[in-house]
Amino acid sequence: MALAEATVIAAEAAPDTTVDTTVVDDPMLVAPSTTALPPTTAVETLPATTAPPTVVQTLPTPLPPPEPRADEPYVEVGRLQIPRIGIDTVMLSGITLTTLDLGPGHWPGTAVPGQIGNVVVAGHRTSHNKVFRDIDQLQPGDEVIFTTVDGEFVYRVSETTIVQPDAMYIIDQTWEPTATLFACHPPGSTRERIVVHLDLDTEASTVASTTTDASA
Repeated sequence: MALAEATVIAAEAAPDTTVDTTVVDDPMLVAPSTTALPPTTAVETLPATTAPPTVVQTLPTPLPPPEPRADEPYVEVGRLQIPRIGIDTVMLSGITLTTLDLGPGHWPGTAVPGQIGNVVVAGHRTSHNKVFRDIDQLQPGDEVIFTTVDGEFVYRVSETTIVQPDAMYIIDQTWEPTATLFACHPPGSTRERIVVHLDLDTEASTVASTTTDASA
């Protein structure tokens, strides 16, 4: 169930905690702009120049935590596989209990697999599908595989941490391709959250081909 006051993302019941969702930043990189030349006289002609384009890149912006039982449409966004603990399941869009009761959910607005940013996914440990029941068994280097229309993206576990239910910083976006799995902790309790941090293994990942056959 989601973190914060509903912390719907991997909990069977949300704690009564108020979270300031403004802690999630949206930093931006902007290339320096070209300084304008001074005005020329009527008899002076300067060669025409084209200023280089300004490069702007922004990080994904996670949506605020929703109401625990808010309606969310059933939308499949890909497949999630975690070989060490036997997970091979559809990944849905959304983090309300309505969605998580059906399977692991991708936090709307966080990065999509394979892209810069933090892919955030939540799931239950003890109710319904119990998809994240054994994520405490994951070890550094273990594979977590996301398959979407964009390709197959292999992430590897870097570390596992235990945090408080209002630790909204775990959905913060990053300038590297990372991912975060989380659920309630310990099993059967909503007292804390277990968080598995992942980094993209670019060499093991495969981007879907976008090449079209010109003769078709």
